[in-house]
Amino acid sequence: MKHKLNKETAKDRAKLKEMGITHILNATASEEDLHGKISSREEYYRGMNITYYNVPAVDEVWFDISEYLFPAAEFIHKALSNPEDKVLVHCIHGVSRSSTLVLAYLMIHHNMMLEDAIDHVTDVRWIGPNMGFLNQLTVLNSDLLMKRKLQLTKQLGKY
Repeated sequence: MKHKLNKETAKDRAKLKEMGITHILNATASEEDLHGKISSREEYYRGMNITYYNVPAVDEVWFDISEYLFPAAEFIHKALSNPEDKVLVHCIHGVSRSSTLVLAYLMIHHNMMLEDAIDHVTDVRWIGPNMGFLNQLTVLNSDLLMKRKLQLTKQLGKY
């Protein structure tokens, strides 16, 4: 993961250009735009050659972010398949929603267990996914582990 920052970075067009950002994953709900907290929708980046993806997440324990984990991970994965590309994953504070999506990406595309993904990210910066998001990442972790075990069983069955 190249960058995981907050709304201030996402709103600074000059900084984004300086950083070489080519893809933005915005993990904020449109209601937050209405309250003036952030103005970083796709239109904001027109003419900057930035590929944009939005996960309309609310940073509340009741919010079901699980339906967005695979699409967001795929967006990040496709972007980072080109070594020239840089991804900014952001929410309002850069702590809960964005980190949840980055953790899911590491789990899905780098086969990391949740604990390893957390260690990997916290080596770089502090994160704090809310308890609801952590619970959903725990379910994802179990699902991915089961899937890997099934793949191993099939692979070993060939011998």
